[in-house]
Amino acid sequence: MKVMIFVKATKDSEAGVMPTTELLNAMGEFNTQLVNAGIMLAGEGLKPSSQGKRVRFSGKSRTVTDGPFAETKELVAGFWLWQVRSIEEALEWVKRCPNPMLTDSEIEIRPVFGLEDFGDAISPEFRAGDEERRRRTDQNA
Repeated sequence: MKVMIFVKATKDSEAGVMPTTELLNAMGEFNTQLVNAGIMLAGEGLKPSSQGKRVRFSGKSRTVTDGPFAETKELVAGFWLWQVRSIEEALEWVKRCPNPMLTDSEIEIRPVFGLEDFGDAISPEFRAGDEERRRRTDQNA
């Protein structure tokens, strides 16, 4: 199963406070362990929301809002995409993670939908197109 791991933002990360050398080294070692275990598919830190934009959809209308965004505790400062056997395995890995922030922080684990989760709503044509998109994505990686 694939899971998305969200590293939640803090006031420091939203203010652009950079991690220490020690924290970067600890996170680098953790990422190496994930890669060596065959779990990590992707992972990156995100710049503060002040450098981002949001797009609100309402029918055919699109409204763009420039950052920063309110409610720091609801923002994401980084992510991983992992391939694990279960959410419990992901939880065990997260418990081993160094604190990704300089202050108290939070990490959220969310399962990623697979085509099998949509049952009969997925047409054979969509399924074939999805396989082609995945093949192209793998070639571009």
